[in-house]
Amino acid sequence: MKSLVLEKKDDITLRDFPAIDREEEVLGSRDIRIKMHTVGICGSDVHYYTHGRIGPFVVKEPMILGHEASGTVIETGSEVTTLSVGDRVCMEPGVPDPNSKATRLGMYNVDPAVRFWATPPVHGILRPTCVHPEAFTFKLPDNVSFAEAAMVEPLAVGVHAATKAKIKPGDIALVIGAGPIGLVTALSALAGGCARVYVADLAEKKLEIAASLSPAITPINVKSQDITEIVKRDTDGWGVDVVFEATGSPKAAAGVFEPLCPGGCVVMIGGQPDPISYDAGAAMIREARVENIFRYAHVFPRCVAMLSSGAIDVKPLITRTFAFEDSVRAFDIAASAPPADVKLQIELPQ
Repeated sequence: MKSLVLEKKDDITLRDFPAIDREEEVLGSRDIRIKMHTVGICGSDVHYYTHGRIGPFVVKEPMILGHEASGTVIETGSEVTTLSVGDRVCMEPGVPDPNSKATRLGMYNVDPAVRFWATPPVHGILRPTCVHPEAFTFKLPDNVSFAEAAMVEPLAVGVHAATKAKIKPGDIALVIGAGPIGLVTALSALAGGCARVYVADLAEKKLEIAASLSPAITPINVKSQDITEIVKRDTDGWGVDVVFEATGSPKAAAGVFEPLCPGGCVVMIGGQPDPISYDAGAAMIREARVENIFRYAHVFPRCVAMLSSGAIDVKPLITRTFAFEDSVRAFDIAASAPPADVKLQIELPQ
């Protein structure tokens, strides 16, 4: 059973992975066996490929990549009641310890014992089949495609961020970063009630995609435009209600409060390979609220429902699709960060 394996930093192969073959034979009474259909390439997958680590998570032995996935149920455990063979599904990739304090308090995403696909030492999902708990597997409506369903995982980050921001109808937001997470955050902010969302980035092609998503999105090219100057001009000097930092850049974080209004909220989304700093004094004089998010919790069903209803459309973000046999090339392209690409996906043989 071939899988896409990160052997070590800068080394990916498509090969048989016997250990997974053995593990996949075990189906618990409340588990689902799923035939994979579509898997998205995430920035974290690429970062493990190019750097071999993200913060404390270090690739020490071969690891299968991928965690943004959709597929079809091919077998169910004896106690499964909500899913049947043939159901089309997407999967939440993090499985917490149900008995941990974080999980019992409803914060299962920050459970230290959570097992998250493609986070060392847990294998990812770029392989033909997987076994996953029923509780973290979600049936798709007929009008949600496999490609859209594989976007639920990144969309969940944006929806979780918008939820933490406590957006009110008519708010104005700024998203710093027009990558996949920045763009799904912009869409989530609009779905949450924002009247206008600024999206700032260096890449003109990504900003063009951002602007095409909604007339309520205003792009800002930070190469030639000043974020704070534009925001203050358009808001009579007041500022935006919410700033979403979706780059992980120290430079972006340093100025994150400048375009924020008094009493506004900053949501830190971008992953940082190293510690970053921001201006606590600027936060203080605004009485700014700062939220930090780590993945997401309790939002997958909301995301599926919004895709089905048309409240959020992620199709324009899927800019390229590759066959499974071209997975290594797909990762090399993703690692080169083409300015016109947002989300690259891989389709497995059916």
